[in-house]
Amino acid sequence: MRIPLTKYGLPQVAVFPAAVAALMIICILAGPSYLPAWSVFVLELLGGLIFIWVLSFFRDPYRPLPLETDILLAPADGTITDIETVDEHDFINGPALRIGIFLSIFDAHINRAPCNVKVEKITYKKGKYKNAANPQSGRVNEANTIYMTRTDNPPDRLIVRQISGAIARRIVCRAREGGQLTAGQKFGMIKFGSRTELYLPVRENVKPLVEKGDKVKAGLTPLIKYEDRGKRLKLNSQ
Repeated sequence: MRIPLTKYGLPQVAVFPAAVAALMIICILAGPSYLPAWSVFVLELLGGLIFIWVLSFFRDPYRPLPLETDILLAPADGTITDIETVDEHDFINGPALRIGIFLSIFDAHINRAPCNVKVEKITYKKGKYKNAANPQSGRVNEANTIYMTRTDNPPDRLIVRQISGAIARRIVCRAREGGQLTAGQKFGMIKFGSRTELYLPVRENVKPLVEKGDKVKAGLTPLIKYEDRGKRLKLNSQ
């Protein structure tokens, strides 16, 4: 039977619940000798809620792998905070569409590949821990950047950036340079609130499927669709 908790959460997924459970046991055994019954009840209730939240944070929900090759999937669960055109000179070498996703402490934090890709390069940067809901946090916060090339057509260069937030203190990335990832495949997580960005080249046949404020699911929600150029030209000529 599959336990729906991520291995990327170790050791926290084992240590934190165990510590909370131990404190709850101590409270129920020793608390009545020092505290009113209502105080013990409230502490036990809070401990139970924290215990459930910690396990929920490290949940690893099942996501069926997609069959479509003309879309880019959300690389993270969360809320779309920005969709902007930026200059990206490190890898895409030109105008790029950046889609930012903010992950709250209540979202699943597993990162997934947006499509079938080859991992070209991975770079890690130390930084600050500012509010990840702010699009500018990607410039100053701790970040791990995965540079990818689509293995389907068009063979675009893509970037997925894992960014720590005000609470997050640990980025996990199990992707390897030179390796390949299939669409929707898990490759890491960011622990306790964060931001994930997807960059892709600006093209005429690129159609965004989401708007600012939309909720998305990693490996499930399509962010981008590559429209058929032939069909597009035919429609424009009519």
